[in-house]
Amino acid sequence: MKTIGFIGLGHMGGPMALNLVKAGYNLKVFDLVPAALKALVDAGATATPSAMDAANDVDVLITMLPSSPHVKQLYIGDGALLQNISGRPLIIDCSTIAPDVAKEVAAAAQRRGLEMLDAPVSGGVAGAEAGTLTFIVGGSAEALNHGKPLFDVMGKNTFHAGDHGAGQVAKICNNMLLAIQMIGTAEALQLGVNNGLDPSVLSGIMNKSSGNNWPLEVYNPYPGVMENVPASRDYEGGFLVDLMNKDLGLATEAMLSSKSSTPMGSLAKSLYALHSSQGNGALDFSSIQKLYKP
Repeated sequence: MKTIGFIGLGHMGGPMALNLVKAGYNLKVFDLVPAALKALVDAGATATPSAMDAANDVDVLITMLPSSPHVKQLYIGDGALLQNISGRPLIIDCSTIAPDVAKEVAAAAQRRGLEMLDAPVSGGVAGAEAGTLTFIVGGSAEALNHGKPLFDVMGKNTFHAGDHGAGQVAKICNNMLLAIQMIGTAEALQLGVNNGLDPSVLSGIMNKSSGNNWPLEVYNPYPGVMENVPASRDYEGGFLVDLMNKDLGLATEAMLSSKSSTPMGSLAKSLYALHSSQGNGALDFSSIQKLYKP
């Protein structure tokens, strides 16, 4: 039975790790927040006193961290994990970070003779809990095959985007489009409501028309239209505004480095930054609907 090290047990990492424990894997887990360890320990995982302890002598190491600086600090910063790790685990980083950082860390792993995958996810907290995430993977096909059984436990779909960093590029493109769709959906719904339409009726019409999209159909941002989505619980839980804002910042960096044109993505970044500045950073990203309220 494989032993897995798992570092980062937040809203996404916690449920992902729990699904691995339920599938019968031995897990060594670490998080800076002691309370985040409780559900894993209760399920049978072993809590470790440090990230290094979680990473040593395991078959696979999985990390799910908030941002590029966290990933760099863990793997190649002062007292870096890659300089001191024992064993030869497959390393899977599921964080959403800058593609250049993913490439830099993967190169450092290769110099140690270690295989690494960047494998950001799509599907949100609900997907992490249900084990239906989509993994968007960058790295070698051989390493992907090695990690595939774990991806199959934590998710429903796994795509090989290309070499190191490609998973991050694909994730950034996906989240930029998601933000644009969510903003457009919120704007259209508010326009209808302001002109006397019931948001549920309007949603039903657009769901069967050319304006249909994922936020409208699965993650409706208008309160009361759909059950079991953040909009119906005061936008609590889900994918935070600040995280979407971060991902749109990564899209902006990618746009600048590749001299691309992303006017819609840039506008989405500005709107989410404004929404966050108004005290909404810890709400679900569908709360962008509030920006349009009279």
